[in-house]
This record gives sequence, C-alpha cells and structure tokens, in this order.
Amino acid sequence: MATVSLRVGDLVWGKLGRYPPWPGKIVNPPKDLKKPRGKKCFFVKFFGTEDHAWIKVDQLKSYHLHKEEMMKSTKGKRFQQAVDAVEEFIKSKDAFPEPSTVKRLVTGPVAGYKWKQVKDDPHFHHFLLSQSEKSESCSAIIQKLKTTAEEEAESTSIQAADSTATNGSVTPTDKRIGFLGLGLMGSGIVANLLKMGHTVTVWNRTGEKCDPFLQEGARLGRTPAEVVSTCDITLSCISDPKAAKDLVLGPSGVLQGIRPGKCYVDMSTVDPETSTEISQVITSRGGRFLEAPVSGNRQLSENGMLVILAAGDKALFDDCSSCFQAMGKKSFYLGEVGNASKMMLIVNMILGSFMASVAEGFTLAKIASQSQEVLLYILSQGPLASAFLDQKCQNILQGNFKPDFLLRNIQKDLRLAIAMGDSVNHSTPMAAAANEVFKKAKALDQSENDMSAIYLACNQ
Repeated sequence: MATVSLRVGDLVWGKLGRYPPWPGKIVNPPKDLKKPRGKKCFFVKFFGTEDHAWIKVDQLKSYHLHKEEMMKSTKGKRFQQAVDAVEEFIKSKDAFPEPSTVKRLVTGPVAGYKWKQVKDDPHFHHFLLSQSEKSESCSAIIQKLKTTAEEEAESTSIQAADSTATNGSVTPTDKRIGFLGLGLMGSGIVANLLKMGHTVTVWNRTGEKCDPFLQEGARLGRTPAEVVSTCDITLSCISDPKAAKDLVLGPSGVLQGIRPGKCYVDMSTVDPETSTEISQVITSRGGRFLEAPVSGNRQLSENGMLVILAAGDKALFDDCSSCFQAMGKKSFYLGEVGNASKMMLIVNMILGSFMASVAEGFTLAKIASQSQEVLLYILSQGPLASAFLDQKCQNILQGNFKPDFLLRNIQKDLRLAIAMGDSVNHSTPMAAAANEVFKKAKALDQSENDMSAIYLACNQ
C-alpha cells in the first residue's frame, strides 16, 4: 500500500475524544487561531455537522483508503448521510467556505469552530433539520425537475420527494402494510418499516426467512392472496419478471386477494411490459397499482438509504409516503406505469457497464504488474470517486464477493435494458459487451455472489 501524507485539502476520517471517527476535510484554520503547542495536528471541518477542531495526526486517516473499514464499523442513517455529503462534495467540486466565515465556540488545547449558516448549502448542512427546512433546501431541485418534465413531456409528471426520516424517525401510516419477498433488498426494507412503527404482514416463498421479522412484531401471511386481502397496501420485491408475474397470477397469488380499493406496489426491477401487464390485471379487479423499483444494494437497504423510482397511481404514491421515508433517502414520481421500470433499467445498465470496466481495469493492472491498491487510491482522488467504486474495488482486492447486489440480478437488468433498446431501435453496444462478461461470470458459478465477482471472469 502506498504511503499517504496528509495535507490541507485532503478528505479524512477524524476522531475527536469519545466520538466515533467521522468524515471531514483538512482546511486552513482562521488566521487568529494558533495551532496547539507541542502537537502535530491539522484543522478539520467535519461533514454533515457544523463542527471544526484541531485533530492530532495520529487520530486522522485518509478518507478513501479507510472508507471500507469505517463504513463497516460505524453504521446509522446520520453517518451514512455524512458520507453521502462527502461523495456529493467530491462530485460537485464546490468551493469550501472560507475560514473567515466561522465563529469561535470554545478555546483551549483543542479549539472548535462553527460555520455561520450558509443558506441552501446542500453539502454542509446540519442533519437534524426539521422536515420543513429539508423541504425548503430541496425546493430548487424539485422545481427544476418539474419544469424539465413540463417542457419535455406534458403527459409525464416528475416529482422528487425527500424520503429521509427526520431525526431518524417517521410518523407511520395507520394503513396495514403487507410485504412479499424477503431477499437481500426486501429484508432491509421490512426491517426499516418495522423499526419506524409500521404494521407489517410478511410472506416469503421460503418461510423461515419470515421468522426474524415475526420476532420483531411482524405478522405472518400464509399466501400472497391472504396478505393482500388483509392489508391495505401490499408491497413486493421479487428477483425477475417471471417471478413477479407468477407472484401475481399464480395459485393463491396477489390477484386472488385484490378487490376494489386494495393497493399493490411492485418494487421489483422488471421490464416495462411486465409492469404494464401487472398493472392492467390489478386495476381490472378494481385495485390500485404503483411500480416502485429501488436503486441501491443490501447495505443501503439495511440503512434505509434506497432511492425509490415510482410510477402509476399518484394517490397511492402519496399514501406510501411514510413507507418510502422509512426505507429510502429519496423517492421520485415519474408519471405513467412503465416510466419507473425504464428509468431503473437505464440506471442499472450504467451501473453494470461501469462495474465491468472497473473489473477489466483491475485485471489489466495486475497483468501489467501495477499495484491494484495504488490504482484504487488514484481512482479515489479523481472524478470517479464514489462509495460504489470503493466498495467494489475493495471486494476485488480482498477476494471477498459476499453479495450486496447479486451478480445474476445485474446481468438480468443488463439483458432487459438491451432488449428495451432493441424495442426502440437503439443499439447499446457498451451494455451488450458488459452483459457478455457477466454471462461468463455466471458460467463460472458466480450468480449468487456480488456483481464485483465479474472480476473473476475478466481473469479467465
């Protein structure tokens, strides 16, 4: 591993007193603040807070090189929000506020400083905001999305909603919630629904996966039809189009429990044709339908930090507000059924193609006798820096492909995205090439491992 010397401008993990390590940036201190005597230290601005402090060098670590271990040792929504703020700062390259805009909080060997409030600053706000303040800070982005939608397609309504739970809590709906499918994503979603006080009835094809949630207060549904018939809103998260249709149309399936007023929300990533077909059969029985695939992975699901893309019944989207707040950081309403599926496939097409390029690059580095560790550090300092890049590269370096996003699922999404391109006579050569490598990884029995296991196919 290359030795890294810290300097002003570097992103770091800083530990102050009894508090856990927190992400920050080394900045120049205000001119009137002297460095503590006899201590080698840097002045650090912490992300997601209003705190500054002198931190000893031995209490600082490189943000990029140690992100994986910090993310594993420290969990929680506010911590994740702080990390997200760092990643947004990296992407945006926004200027850091000047030290002259701070005021002294305390004096002594470790002097802290506090930034004056910067209106509508998206990167360095305090995360204990009221919901109204959050909505105000997002208003410009929301308005831009709405304006763009109106200009490009009058028939498509785009609405972004801040789904992050205020102060780590939400006011749960009084509606009875059902949930079908307790895989990598569904398990995290249900855990957060229960944590935030929702009344949840669960069902899974493999029944024992329900047991941990029953111990946390969930109710058990014997069949999908029973869950739908006893709940007001039933959500599902299934692996692929065939499974999604079988869940609805099969024996004792969702459709058997649908009657006027019953609501069904399909959170699976499927093709738009499948979503439209499910919508039609649900609404034909008087039910209400919303497609709401989620962007994220197991870790983001567990931390309640998913991004929800929804389309269909707008009133149902609103009724799901507290559920979406419990499971995600942002939800988008994209208009008519099919739009969310299309957008989700495009997002995952980009994700899968990027993963294939990263794996190919790390393979070439190894063959060309270049340090993969140094490659990761170099990438982490440039425009590609992201939590996704760091996590997947760490998987490659450690040879640990424990599933966070199943390889077979990203290959399925690439296949569906390519088919969607074909349906509109548009070629997707990059996705097609990536898809072939993922298929090769599946042939190497990597289907149930993380998508980063594509690296093993690149080495063949």
